[in-house]
Amino acid sequence: MRNKYFDLIDQTFEWPQKEFELDDDQTLMWNGVYLMDIIKQYGTPLKVSYLPKISEQIQRAKRMFNVAIAKSGYEGEYNYCYCTKSSHFSFVLEEALKNDIHIETSSAFDINIVESLFESGKISKEQYIVCNGFKRNQYVENIARLINSGYTNVIPVVDNKNELDLFDQSFKNPTKIGIRIASEEEPKFEFYTSRLGLGYKDIVPFYKNKIQNNKKFELKMLHFFINTGINDTAYYWSELLKCVNVYVELKKICPTLDSLNIGGGFPIKNSLSFNYDYDYIAEQIIEQIKMMCNSNGVQEPHIFTEFGSFTVGESGATFFSIIDQKKQNDRENWNMIDGSFMTALPDAWAINKRFILLAVNRWEKPYERVLLGGLTCDSDDYYNSEQHSNAIYLPKYDSEERQIVGFFHTGAYQESVGGYGGIQHCLTPAPKHVVIDRDEDGEVRTRLFAKEQSYKSMMKILGY
Repeated sequence: MRNKYFDLIDQTFEWPQKEFELDDDQTLMWNGVYLMDIIKQYGTPLKVSYLPKISEQIQRAKRMFNVAIAKSGYEGEYNYCYCTKSSHFSFVLEEALKNDIHIETSSAFDINIVESLFESGKISKEQYIVCNGFKRNQYVENIARLINSGYTNVIPVVDNKNELDLFDQSFKNPTKIGIRIASEEEPKFEFYTSRLGLGYKDIVPFYKNKIQNNKKFELKMLHFFINTGINDTAYYWSELLKCVNVYVELKKICPTLDSLNIGGGFPIKNSLSFNYDYDYIAEQIIEQIKMMCNSNGVQEPHIFTEFGSFTVGESGATFFSIIDQKKQNDRENWNMIDGSFMTALPDAWAINKRFILLAVNRWEKPYERVLLGGLTCDSDDYYNSEQHSNAIYLPKYDSEERQIVGFFHTGAYQESVGGYGGIQHCLTPAPKHVVIDRDEDGEVRTRLFAKEQSYKSMMKILGY
């Protein structure tokens, strides 16, 4: 009878997979890392960042777009920007910047990170710094500091019409700028047009009235982003062509315009059955832009992307121990974890985001259907079939054997959304954070980036 946890996974998904396999002890390996060794050393709850995955993803995207450009004879170049808001950690930026990329910022303090990276020799003043977001005075002042100190490829992207006046007051040197297009949202959204950027019909008149005769500004980039991400849907291709059409109109009267920023939105693997044809999508994006430009006799733009989750999401994992099982009725078995979903994986409850969930050990044991509960005294602190496309099955609970579960591809947004290092729900401490890298010989190296949050740090924040 095939009733072991291994049998369940083996029959349900293609197994093993590129990043997931079992070692000789029937425990889970991830990217060739023996997870139980890490967990035995550091304990749970535990957050892990596997740095080589970041470089792998960047090189993958650069290869896809460059191949698409070569296949179609596209005349523009491809530039990869990392969207810093996905994860601001120094080890993430340092790993990403090993791959000859550029940076996209969202707020004032991002600029301080840029300056720190320059001081440590991680970036040059020639790299592109694309500055997005609604800009208040401090953000503009910080951008001006970069421009006025000789950064030659800072591109503040106009998000609303009033920002240009702030730029005019603050920037001493001639400046490249961009304009963000406010895309139309899908019909199921609560609002019709994105709150970010200028409407399609406003952009050409805005350029003529405010930028065309102002010698301080050189319009270089049009930027857009589809909130639902890059998907092979009629909605996405329609919005892409609308944006390219704006580029075509503007290029005819603005010779300095030479770049189209298509934002981010590549999805990451959220299930062992995940299927997304990245190569096809990249080729179609390039072909659609080329076709529209060629049919209008306009030079093809350089392409910028701002991948955040795609860059860093699959480098993260979060591990918990099952500390007890509560039988609430005849049907519901609640496995209680030694942490909280609301604080460690806030996207799981806030926006019902899915992560890959697997048992780390005891794959040789029979399985059962369970619900997972967090430690906070909040009814929303759970993970179950309502938030997961399938029911949760784990090895049968045994109080004599420690059960470890892992949530994979948690590397984007969870720390910043969860309030990393601050006060979290029910004063649940932030877990240990371990960084995994490989040396020149490919050997795994680990270091403790942050200890589990202490009561003293929380008391200090709270004023005690």
